[in-house]
Amino acid sequence: MTTARIPLLHRYANPAAFGRLSSQILPWTAGVSAILLGLGLYFGLFASPPDYQQGNTVRIMYVHVPAAIMSEVVYGLMAAAAAAGIIWKHALADLFVKAAAPLGAAFTFICLVAGSLWGKPMWGAWWVWDARLTSELVLFFLYLGYLALVDAFDDPQRGLRAGAILVLVGVVDLPIIKFSVDWWNTLHQPASLITMSGPKMDKSMLLPLFLMIGGFTTFFITVVLMRLESELLARRIRAWRTASGDE
Repeated sequence: MTTARIPLLHRYANPAAFGRLSSQILPWTAGVSAILLGLGLYFGLFASPPDYQQGNTVRIMYVHVPAAIMSEVVYGLMAAAAAAGIIWKHALADLFVKAAAPLGAAFTFICLVAGSLWGKPMWGAWWVWDARLTSELVLFFLYLGYLALVDAFDDPQRGLRAGAILVLVGVVDLPIIKFSVDWWNTLHQPASLITMSGPKMDKSMLLPLFLMIGGFTTFFITVVLMRLESELLARRIRAWRTASGDE
């Protein structure tokens, strides 16, 4: 497939075009993120009822579930960008992977910590080697592995390429995380938000949960755009130093 056949993929590959688009989007995503997270925390902590079995412990869900969703979504986006960088040599693909990785690692860490806080009162242990928890921990190590590998080379481009390959290899963990509760006997509860018969949660809990998922999503978009702009600026500085003989 030639690059001419995929104009949408390369429309904003030019750093200047991307910068213009980013400057238009950032104020909106930042504002929407603040509003959604504020409303989500209010409804989740104060307005939604406690669960009839879990009590107020259920409120951990409003952070744990969005963080878990974003941990997988971010890695999936990284894998798509890594493939675009390798196949089509997209100018910003590798930089997107690098910009998104710390955010994905943070979401995964929040997911694991919140899950442990929920697991102690529900299961009687901070951690169990449950299939869902273990595969999520593997995802966290994949993020950390990428962050270590991408900076392990003197040539930044070689580091980005090696990191992209690692991301593509690690994408096999995503379906394991998703279907682990169906493939193995686990302590982790099965899906209750997205099922063939619709959500299995009370509507009073769905509102804060969806608000938090939207808030986490727009927060990611905001920060990853800021990090991309920073990476582009760093690349221009390196190019200027190389051209002027400072490196």
